[in-house]
Amino acid sequence: MLKKFFIICSGSDTDILENCSIGEQNKFAGIGATVFFTAVMAFIACSYALYTVFDNLYAAIGFGFVWGLLIFNLDRFIVSTIKKRDNIIDEIIQASPRLILAVIIAVVISKPLELKIFEKEINQVLLEQKNDLTLANKTQIAQQFTPNVLALEDDAKALQSQINTKETEVNALYDTYISEAEGTAGTQLLGKGPVYKEKREKHDAALAELQQLKADNKAKIASVENQIVQLKTDYDTQVVTSQPIIDGFDGLMARVNALGELPWLPSLFILLLFLAIETSPIFAKLLSPKGEYDYKLEDAETAVKTWVEQKVNERKVLLKTDQTLNNKIYNDIAEEDELYAYKRKKARELMQLQADAFFNHQKNAL
Repeated sequence: MLKKFFIICSGSDTDILENCSIGEQNKFAGIGATVFFTAVMAFIACSYALYTVFDNLYAAIGFGFVWGLLIFNLDRFIVSTIKKRDNIIDEIIQASPRLILAVIIAVVISKPLELKIFEKEINQVLLEQKNDLTLANKTQIAQQFTPNVLALEDDAKALQSQINTKETEVNALYDTYISEAEGTAGTQLLGKGPVYKEKREKHDAALAELQQLKADNKAKIASVENQIVQLKTDYDTQVVTSQPIIDGFDGLMARVNALGELPWLPSLFILLLFLAIETSPIFAKLLSPKGEYDYKLEDAETAVKTWVEQKVNERKVLLKTDQTLNNKIYNDIAEEDELYAYKRKKARELMQLQADAFFNHQKNAL
């Protein structure tokens, strides 16, 4: 049962192959097994590749099954259309387009399997890339918020600087009127005289201005600090919101690019392995001598070809004979006087009708 299944997979004519030797049947069963297992590998490769894209097991298996059937049909078609010829050059020319198609199929199948085989190494490369993307993302987002934060911090420093300047001024006025009271500066008279009162009033006015300035500027500084806190909160929110996009940076294209960062030699060996598997049925047919099945298939095909050519030639002869007979018959009829007189009479009647019609038309026009 398994042997018959593999023979069907090889695309050979089962009716002809049943009458061939066991060795011939085993050869085509081996070719069919290669075609079948190549389709199985294509199914696995496509399912894994699509699972990395959709993250849905059932969808990946469904599409992978369809892809495996497509590869199976293509491989079966490629093998079944290669026929043994008496000239090796003709066989190579016949197989060259199929070899190119087989190479393309091998590349398509091997790449997803490479992604699975080197999954751990690819994950490490992706982790490094994600870390770099996270840092770059934070830097880019910071570029949007940092200028505004720095500007607000400068505003807060300017407001605090105004308070500090005013405090320095008030402290200087305080030292001035105290020194005047002690007699160590100014008029150098001990006691609280008119000059002391003047300086005290100036200090008190400046102190009131300082207190008002502190109240106003502290309210402004609090508002600025709230804006800074809000900007930092927005920055953190945007970083957290964009992080899942970076964490999801492990799709098919990202993995293929990550695979390109790894050493190329192991990938090359896997590709060569699938090239060998995919092209082995073609080379098996090219290298094997013309066998019993090939002769019987050629006999069946040439029999149909000869029968079709015979039918076509018979139709050509029949058409040529019929044309010759028709020409001879019409030539004989053309020489009969009776037919000439009849056609002359009808032509005269037709010309009379045309003349009468023209006359009536001209008469109506007048």
